[in-house]
Amino acid sequence: MYNFPISYEPPVYRPPSEGRSLLIQVTIGCSNNKCTYCDMYRSKTYRERRIEEVEEDIRKCAASGLYPDKIFFCDGDALGASFELLEKSLLAVQKYFPDCRRVGVYATAENILGKSDDELKRLRELGLGIAYLGLETGDEKILHMIVKGNTANEMIEASLKLKRAQIKLSTIAMLGVGGQDLSAQHIEGTAKVLSATCPEFFSFLTTFSVPGTPYHKMEERGLIKPLTSKMLLTEMREILSRSSFTLNPVIFRANHVSNQHPLGGVLPRDLKSIIETLDNWIAHTPEGQFPPRPQQM
Repeated sequence: MYNFPISYEPPVYRPPSEGRSLLIQVTIGCSNNKCTYCDMYRSKTYRERRIEEVEEDIRKCAASGLYPDKIFFCDGDALGASFELLEKSLLAVQKYFPDCRRVGVYATAENILGKSDDELKRLRELGLGIAYLGLETGDEKILHMIVKGNTANEMIEASLKLKRAQIKLSTIAMLGVGGQDLSAQHIEGTAKVLSATCPEFFSFLTTFSVPGTPYHKMEERGLIKPLTSKMLLTEMREILSRSSFTLNPVIFRANHVSNQHPLGGVLPRDLKSIIETLDNWIAHTPEGQFPPRPQQM
């Protein structure tokens, strides 16, 4: 059995597209850690690691013979780390892995806006190629309800700031996050933000309430009514059909483990066929049926 050269402070998460990336913890936990639906980092207290620790992990991986094509900086929103820590961490990647094609991070609107244009451009020059932004929804009421920590306008501002720095933007939205009562405004607000930002990558995941979270307690009290499978597919259809992807092609995916049916394509090129597929699924999905909870979650 191969002995991996470094250890991690669990739990550790990364986007599906970073499945083959080397994971390096630059921060521990999540700087917001208040989102009502999320329990990913509840067991951790947010902190930045010392650059000596980060560089030592990178050095050990290089010494063990690893040659990663991509690296992902963990944990929940590593872009929230200080510019100095990120700059030195990227310099360490260049030193030990000169052939690494790209470094990625999770990001929030708050920590994108907390970096200057020059700082973001410098990070891009050093190899930061993509940031994953959890938009979740473009509706103000839902953003407040789930304690996301940013407004829709801040999401737009942060997204465009990232793109100006030529760091690719991967935006994630959550189907069903507003429940049945707020579904219509979730569709409208999310389509508005997507149209204004046109991320290079866009993906959906499906909202499942996690026991022990405030979101789950609201669902138990009847304050949030989960969407049926047909409603979730309809939300996806309506968000995509009402969004205008004109600034650049968008690689679209709905293949997260939480999604009942995998779907993907390039927008707007494949929009017509994607909508036709969704219409077929909607027509053949029974009323009142709820999606099965993924075993991996």
